[in-house]
Amino acid sequence: MHLLDISQRRFNRLVRRLFGKAKRYTEADQTRRFLSKVSKLKSKQIAAIALRPNPLRRKSSERGGSPSPVALILVVVSLTSAIGHRFYNEPKLDVNTIAPQTIRAPESASVVDSETTETKRQDARTGAVPVLMVNQAVNQEIYQTLQRLFARGDELRQQAGPLPYIETSVLSTGTQRHLRQAQEWEWRTILASVNSGAQATAPRTRPDSPSQPPGVQASSSQQLAIIELQAYQQNASAEDFSALREVIVRARQRYTTTAETLESSLKDEQSKFYDPSFFNLTDAEWSSTKSGVRQALERILLQGIPPGLPDSLLENAVRAQLDLTIPAASKPLASKVLMNAVRPNLVQDPEQTRLLAERAAEAVEPEVVEIRRGEVITQAGEPISQSDFVLLDHFGLSRRGVNWLGVIGFGGLVAGGITIFLLVERRFHPGLRRRDHFLVVLLTLTTPLLIALGVPATNLPALGLLIGSFYGSALGITVVGLLSIALPIGMEISWVTLTACAIGSILGAGMAGRLRSREELALLGGGVGLAQGIIYLLLSLILTTPANPVWYAVLTQSVLQGLMGLAWSIVALGISPYLEQLFDLVTPIRLAELSNPNRPLLKKLASDAPGTFQHTLFVATLAEAAARALGCNVELVRAGTLYHDIGKMHDALGFIENQMGGPNKHDLIDDPWKSATIIKKHVSEGVVMARKYRLPKAIQAFIPEHQGSMLITYFYYQAQQRAKENPDLVINEADFRYDGPIPQSRETGIVMLADSCEAALRSLKDASRDEALAMVNRILRARWQDNQMVDCGLTRADMTKIAEIFVRVWQQFNHQRIPYPKAAFGTQPAPAAK
Repeated sequence: MHLLDISQRRFNRLVRRLFGKAKRYTEADQTRRFLSKVSKLKSKQIAAIALRPNPLRRKSSERGGSPSPVALILVVVSLTSAIGHRFYNEPKLDVNTIAPQTIRAPESASVVDSETTETKRQDARTGAVPVLMVNQAVNQEIYQTLQRLFARGDELRQQAGPLPYIETSVLSTGTQRHLRQAQEWEWRTILASVNSGAQATAPRTRPDSPSQPPGVQASSSQQLAIIELQAYQQNASAEDFSALREVIVRARQRYTTTAETLESSLKDEQSKFYDPSFFNLTDAEWSSTKSGVRQALERILLQGIPPGLPDSLLENAVRAQLDLTIPAASKPLASKVLMNAVRPNLVQDPEQTRLLAERAAEAVEPEVVEIRRGEVITQAGEPISQSDFVLLDHFGLSRRGVNWLGVIGFGGLVAGGITIFLLVERRFHPGLRRRDHFLVVLLTLTTPLLIALGVPATNLPALGLLIGSFYGSALGITVVGLLSIALPIGMEISWVTLTACAIGSILGAGMAGRLRSREELALLGGGVGLAQGIIYLLLSLILTTPANPVWYAVLTQSVLQGLMGLAWSIVALGISPYLEQLFDLVTPIRLAELSNPNRPLLKKLASDAPGTFQHTLFVATLAEAAARALGCNVELVRAGTLYHDIGKMHDALGFIENQMGGPNKHDLIDDPWKSATIIKKHVSEGVVMARKYRLPKAIQAFIPEHQGSMLITYFYYQAQQRAKENPDLVINEADFRYDGPIPQSRETGIVMLADSCEAALRSLKDASRDEALAMVNRILRARWQDNQMVDCGLTRADMTKIAEIFVRVWQQFNHQRIPYPKAAFGTQPAPAAK
C-alpha cells in the first residue's frame, strides 16, 4: 500500500498524532532523534500506522455505518418472503384470465363459493332496512316547542282582550268581532247611523258624509252592527248605551295596539305564525284549538315521524289529524303551529338493526356451484368467471404454484424500497447502527406476520409511532408509506382498511419525532385512532353501493377501526421502554426522562457530591448553548453532561468542589501518584455506575470521553518537582493521563471543552469580556494541541464559535447587580432616644 492511498483526513490525523508525541520530549536532542526516526519510516510503515485500529475508538457497530451487501440481501429475501405471500401459491388460471383450453369436470361435485356467499351476506347486512324506535327526548322537545308557541298565543290574546268582551245577549259575537277590528271611519259611520236613528237596512251613506268615504257601501256586518246597536239603544238607558260605547272603544284600542305589536315582531320565531285574524277566534275556539292540536300531536308522535320524510307528506298527515278535532276557523293557524313544532322523532335502534341485519345475512343461502362429470367448466379462449375458478380450484386444475416472475419482481420492489429508506436515512438520520437496522427490519416483519395470522387490523399505527419516536419522523413516514404500498401487492388485504390505517399511521409517525414525553405520545395515539376511524367512515360511505346503507354497520366498523388504532398506539407506548433498553436507544423521550433531576442516580449525586452536582449544572448550561448553536443533539448533550461526573461519588472528598472549605484530602495523602489514581478512578467508577443503572451507551460515552487522554497537570507537575529532588524517581507520563478514549462525537467534544472551561470561568469575578475570551481560547487551544479533538469532528471554526458562546453564557451568569444601600439590610443606626 502506498502512502498516497491513505485518505487525506487519516493522514492529517497521523501527522498530528506523531508530532504531538514529538512535543512531549522536553530535550531538544530527544526531539531531533524522534523526528529522524519519523523521517526514516517507509511509506508502507506509515500507511500501516495510519490504518492500524485505534483501541480508544468505539467499535464500528456502535458508531454506525452502511449495512453490508450480505445483510442487504438477507433483508430483501426476508421481506420478500414475508410480504409476498400471494406469489408462493398463486393460481395461473385465476378469475378473469383466459382459459388456454377447454376444461371438463373429472367428476360430479357441488362446491360452495365462499367468496360470493360472503359478499352477498355482507350486502345483505349493509342493505337491510334499519329498525326505528321513538326517541322520547325528541318528543319532549316537541311538546316544549308547542307549549312555547301556545304560551306566546295566550300572551297576545291577553294583550288584545277577551272575545267576546260584551255579553252576547247585548251584541252578537260577530258584531263584537267586527266592531273591534273595524277601521276608524267605519266605526264613526256606525255611530252616526245609530245616533240618527237609521233603519236596519241602513241606506247608502250620503256622499257628503264626513265619516265614510264617498262611494263606499255599508257591508252586511256593518248593517248588522247598526241594527243591534240601535236595538240596544232603544231598550236601554242613555247611561247604559254610553257605557257600552266606552267598552267598545277600549276593546278597539287594545286590539289596535296588539295588532301593531304583532306586526313589529314578525321576526320572532314564536310570533311569526300569528296574524291579526288570530284574534277573531273566541276564547272557547282558542281553547278548543289548543286541545285539538295536542291530541293531533300525540297521535302523530305515537305513529312516529321517520327522518327524511318529505314536507308535503308530513303536511298532509297534519291536516288529516286536525280535521278530526279542530274548528274550521282555526285549522290554518293550527296547521302552521303544528308543522313548526313537529320534526322526525324516529331514530335507529342499534340492537334491533343489528339483529335484523344478522337475520338478513343468515337468510342468504350459500352460493353453491354444481357440475356433473364430463360437463365443460370453461371453454378455451374465454375468461374464467368466479364460479369457474371455484370449480377449477376444487378439482386442483387452477395450476397453483410459485410465481417466480412475480417473486423476482416483488423482490425488486422491496429492494427499491430499501434503497429509498437508506437514502432517507442518509439525508435525515445518518449513522444508524446495525442493531438499529435490525430493529427496523424486525418491526417491519411483524406487520405481514400479523396479517397472515388473521389479525383484523394492521399494526401500522404502532410501527409509525415506534420508528418515528426512535429515529425521527422522516424514517417513520418512509417505513409506513413503503409498507402501505407493498402490502396490498403481496398479500390479501382490504384496501379500505389499509388506507385508513396508513393515513392514521403516517400522521402518528410525522408527529412522533417531535414529542418529548410519554404523555404526549399517549395523546398522539388517541389522535391516530380518531383519524383512522374517521377515514374508514368516509371511505365506507363513499364506496357503499346500497341506496340506504345501515348506519349501524358502517359506524360500528368505523368505531372498531378507531379502537384498533388506539389499541396499537397503546401497545407501542407500552413496549417502547423495553425496546429502548434492549436495543440501547437514545430517543428524545428517553433522554428527557434521564435528564429528570429526580432520577435515583442524579438524586444520589446531588446528596453525596453536592459540589460536583453544581459543577455539572453549570457545565450542562455551557454545553447546551454550544450544542444548540452548532446544530448538535441538545437532549443528548444535556443528559450526557448530567451523568459525566457520577464517578466522583466513589470518593467525593477527593475533589475540591466537594470539600466545602475543609482540609484537602490530597494534602494528607501527599503522594501525586496516588492522587492521580484517585482522580482517574472517577472515570472507571463512573462507567461501572452507568452500567449498573443501565444508562444508554451513548450516555456512558460521555464519562470517559469528556476527559479523553488529558494530562492531570497539577499532580504531574508535583511529581516532576519530586523527581528533581529525588533522581531515583521515574516519572511515566501515562500514569498521569486519563485512559481515554478521546471524544468520538461532537457532543462529547463539546462537553470536554465545557468541563475544561467551567472552573476557570467560575474563578473570574471582575474580568472583562475580552479577558474571559482570551482565557477560554487558551484552554481550547491547549485541548486542540493536545490532540483531544482529533476524532470528534469539531473544526477550528467550531472552536472559535464555542469560545464565544461560553463567554456569553458566563456573562449571563455574572451580570452586574445594583448595589443595595446598607439601610436595605437593616444596618442603619437606631434613632436616638428622646
